[in-house]
Amino acid sequence: MGLLFRPLLAQRLGLAFFKQPRLSSLLCSVHQRGRRYSTTCVAECDGLLDGDDNDDAKAREKDAALRLALSRLSGDFGRESMLSLQRFFRSRRPPIISTGSLKLDLALGIGGLPKGRIVEIYGQEASGKTTLALHIIKEAQKLGGYCAYLDIENAMDPSLAESMGVNTENLLFSHPNSAENVLNVVNTLTKSGSLDVIVVDSVAALVPQCELDVVIDGAYRDAQSRIITQALRKIHSSLSRSRTLIVFVNQVRSSPSAGQDFGPMDEVTCGGNALRFYAAVRLRIKRTRLLKTEDKLSDALQIAADVLQIAADV
Repeated sequence: MGLLFRPLLAQRLGLAFFKQPRLSSLLCSVHQRGRRYSTTCVAECDGLLDGDDNDDAKAREKDAALRLALSRLSGDFGRESMLSLQRFFRSRRPPIISTGSLKLDLALGIGGLPKGRIVEIYGQEASGKTTLALHIIKEAQKLGGYCAYLDIENAMDPSLAESMGVNTENLLFSHPNSAENVLNVVNTLTKSGSLDVIVVDSVAALVPQCELDVVIDGAYRDAQSRIITQALRKIHSSLSRSRTLIVFVNQVRSSPSAGQDFGPMDEVTCGGNALRFYAAVRLRIKRTRLLKTEDKLSDALQIAADVLQIAADV
């Protein structure tokens, strides 16, 4: 960085003079044609003189302003409305509930399913989705947790759950009659923060109240997806302050491929795309074969679980 001289001296030395907004004088010497002149020069002060002090002062002012803003946010929106990135992820690291299958826990990469998140388990009918959901409840009860099972399909068999090791006496059970009631129950239980696992079985059986009140005419074909989208926004907001694992059991339907009138059908889940967006983990379950013992079919199934989605924060 060069030195800039005063106008009169610059004219004598044949140098150009440029105005600077902040200049500071200091004694210096220059050489011209073998002569040495001692004069007062003006040097740029950015970063050389008082620039560092000014930068420190500005940094202190910014720190003070930031502390004031954070204190206001804490008072208005809660203590943890603003945290440093490291503290945020340390405080939000979710506990894990096992699925009851060691291979599936290893495939998930975190040892199970994360609490405080939404999980979708979907597949064809009779593929083992409800069985997996009951095993998750059993593992949560082993840890002393409380669980709820919302049976929309009206197909829950208590004896089957007990044979899997589920403590039905400590299991909250409900059979709501409409999609609005189901999702309101889920939202209320999630806000309470008192439950460890909530199972909704299943999304495909959620019927909006408007469909229950009218004759079957297909006029409310998109009502289910709209209600689910609205409810998941509220439920997901409550999950940020809860440690509840919500398991949505879902089914698949066949849909024509986009832009094709014939050919293979695409496999889509019920309830629209909102659940796919909000789910931290998505598991696709498919039955591979029945297990045989002594030439007779047993009650055991061999299933395959595809881990299709795991959220980055998990």
